[in-house]
Amino acid sequence: MTGGTNLGGTSLDVAASSAAPAPTPGASAPHLAPAPPVTRVTRVPPSRERTAERRRALGEFIRSRRERITPEAVGLPPGSRRRTPGLRREEVALLAGIGITWYTWLEQGRSVNASAQVLLSVVRVLGMDDTERAHVFALAELPDPERSVAREEIGPAIRVLLDQLNPIPAVAIGRRWQFLAGNRAHLGLVGDYRRLPPGERNLPWMYFTDPEWRRMADDWPSTAKSMVAKLRSASAAEAGCPEWESLISRVRAASPEFRELWRSQDVARLGAHLKVLRHARVGVLNVEVIHLTMGDAGGPRITVYTPRDDQTRARMEHLMAIEPRVLPGSRPDPAEETAAHSA
Repeated sequence: MTGGTNLGGTSLDVAASSAAPAPTPGASAPHLAPAPPVTRVTRVPPSRERTAERRRALGEFIRSRRERITPEAVGLPPGSRRRTPGLRREEVALLAGIGITWYTWLEQGRSVNASAQVLLSVVRVLGMDDTERAHVFALAELPDPERSVAREEIGPAIRVLLDQLNPIPAVAIGRRWQFLAGNRAHLGLVGDYRRLPPGERNLPWMYFTDPEWRRMADDWPSTAKSMVAKLRSASAAEAGCPEWESLISRVRAASPEFRELWRSQDVARLGAHLKVLRHARVGVLNVEVIHLTMGDAGGPRITVYTPRDDQTRARMEHLMAIEPRVLPGSRPDPAEETAAHSA
C-alpha cells in the first residue's frame, strides 16, 4: 500500500508493507524473524486506448510549447501575416531537421515512431526547460539520451524532519544509495559515516566492508541478498551511469560476497520490511524499515527504522547518548587532528 504526505513543499510517498501488527505493548520479541513484505501490484495491460491517449497528450503539449515561442526567439523574422501565435509547424520542422508531415502527425497525436534523438531536436527548438523535457520523454515512454541529474542536496526542512524523528533512527539516502544526512539516533545506530571519504559514504559499501554491519544483522546472508537485488533494480534505471558503475565496481572489488550475489542477476523492489538488529551497546532492536521518497520515484528517500515494540523504543533512547562508532576508513576529525599537533 502506498500513502503520501506533503511537508514544506516536498512530496513524501511512504512505501508501507502489509506486515504483521506490532506486538502487545510491553511484550518483548527478541527473536522476531524478518518477514518479506506482501506487495499487491495492479498491472495495467497496454491498450490501443492508453497508447492513443499518451500520443494525444504528447502532441497537445508540444503544440502548446510551439505556440509560446516567438520567431525572434529562434532567429526568424517576425513576418506580418501570422494568423496563429508562436512558430508555424513547418518552421519547427525545418529548425529540428525533420519532415513537416511527420511533425504535423506528432502534434496531431497520430501513430508515428518518435525516436529519442528526434524528440530531443524538437525539445531544443522549442526551448523547453528540464521539467518540460522530462514530461515529453515520459509521455513518449522513451529515455532521455542526455538526461542531466541534479546534484542531490538536503535542505534545512529535511534536516529538521530528521531531527524531529529522534530517537527513532532516520537517514536521507540519495538515488545512488549514498548517505546525504542522518539524525543523531541513526549515527548512534550505524556509526559516524560523516567522516568517511565521499565514495565510501554509502549503504552498499558500508554493508559489505564493515564487519560490525555484518554482526548487527540478524540474518546477514539473507539481508545481503535482498539488498543486492534491490540495488540491481535501482541501478537499472540509470544503466551506463558512471557513478553507478564506479560504486558497483568498487564494492565488487572489495567484497567476494557482493561479487557472487551480483552475478546472480536477482532483482527486487524497494519496500518496507521487518528487521532484527543486534546493536553491540543498546541490545536487540525489532524494527520496521520504511522508505519515504522525496519528489520523483527513484530519487532521494528518507529511511526510517520504526520501533515495533516498547522495549525497542526505550532502547532507541540510548542511541542518543552513546558516542557514534568510528567506522573503518574514517578520516581524522579536524578538531582531534589539531589537538594532536598541538600536544
